[in-house]
Formats: sequence, structure tokens, C-alpha cells
Amino acid sequence: MKKTWLPVTAAVAVLALVCLLSDYGAVEAAKPAKAAKANCAICHADFSSALPQGHPAVKGKDLSACTSCHAPDTSGSTKKNGFAARMHLAHTPPKGSLECQACHSWTPGKSFGLIGQKGSWGAPKSDDMTLIKQIFGSWAGSSFTDNLHAKAGMGCTQCHGKALPTADVTVENDRCLACHGPMDQLAKKTEPKDFKDRNPHKSHLGDIACTVCHKAHAESKVFCLDCHKKFDMKIKGSAAARP
Repeated sequence: MKKTWLPVTAAVAVLALVCLLSDYGAVEAAKPAKAAKANCAICHADFSSALPQGHPAVKGKDLSACTSCHAPDTSGSTKKNGFAARMHLAHTPPKGSLECQACHSWTPGKSFGLIGQKGSWGAPKSDDMTLIKQIFGSWAGSSFTDNLHAKAGMGCTQCHGKALPTADVTVENDRCLACHGPMDQLAKKTEPKDFKDRNPHKSHLGDIACTVCHKAHAESKVFCLDCHKKFDMKIKGSAAARP
């Protein structure tokens, strides 16, 4: 299939820095974390009440209790990461209230990583972090496509890969089709019972970018309706964001 690219907004680009943030407010320049380990015991006397039923007992009081088995994904795989998604949904707004640096080390303009782990996902500055938190709030609590993916165990890297994006980052259709494709099967799935030519995934325009209709961090809209205003076509992620 022909690859189709579409530049996304700077806000979308910043989200892919990492799926590991909280809160909605502004971010002040941070200092490198003084503690060598993130202490989970501050909130969790033990992990038993927070673990899924049947999960093996966990020892330890810091992030290594989890990351010893659930290693951070640095491959940029499209495979869903239910552990990372559940952790962030539980600890960030609207369900949680933790700041990023409860678990993350951040030196503005130099590095952003996970406390106790080697490596960095990028070098966001203070302004970048402010925007990251706003966009991550959408992933965690909006009614857009990003939150639909969050509930399905999908985070930033599953769509954007491992590379730190820039303001002019692009997303190609093949990344979407890795989960939702191949295109011929997707087109068959969305073929209307009546008016079969009104199939959004078999357009008379040929190959178009998925993001023409499917907006991750904004309201999704059916592109066809710009011309065919009387068509009855629905799309997920079209609802307004949570206040």
C-alpha cells in the first residue's frame, strides 16, 4: 500500500515523548532527582491491594519491584503494553494525582527517563513538559481517540515509535495498519450494508492519511462529510473532551 504522510500538530508530536506523565498544570524547571529510587511505599504499604487477581507476590518498595519483570519498552513496538497503560491511568489525572517526577527523572533540555533505569526518551525543555502534561491528560481522560487507545492498553510509543518526535513529526498509515489492517480487511469490515460505495476505507480519492479523519488528541471528523453532507457516517473519538 502506498505510504501516506500527514504532519500532525506540535501538540500531538510532544505526546510521543513518552506515555508517562500526570497533571494538567504548568511545569517548572526541574532538578535531577536526588533519590536513587522512586519510593512506592509512600502511598502503598504493600502492593497486594493494587495487583490484579492472581498476580505473584511482589517484594520491594520501589519501581524495581515492577520493572524487574515489566521492563520499560524502548523498542517502539506497536504491540500493546497493558502494564504501562494501567500504571499511568491509575496514577495520573483524572484517576490519580501524581506528578511526573514521582517516577521519572528529568533534567530540562538534557534527559527524561525512569528513576532507577538507564536510558532516556529524549530531552524535553520546560515548555515541552508543560505541553506534554496537557496532551497526556487527554490520553488519560478525554473522549478522543487517544483515550480509546489508552483503555485498550496502548500508549504513545505504540503509535509514534521510540524516536523522540519533533514539531513536524509525521505518522504514516502503515503504523495504524499494523494493528487495524491490512487495508483490504479494514475496508471489508467497514463496508456499509447499503450504499457500499460509501466506505470510508475505500475512498474514491485513493490512499489518504488515516489522520485526515482520525485525530488522536482532538475531535475526529469524517472527511467525507465535507462534501457529502447528507451521508450518515459516524466515527469514534468525535465526542468533546472532558472539561
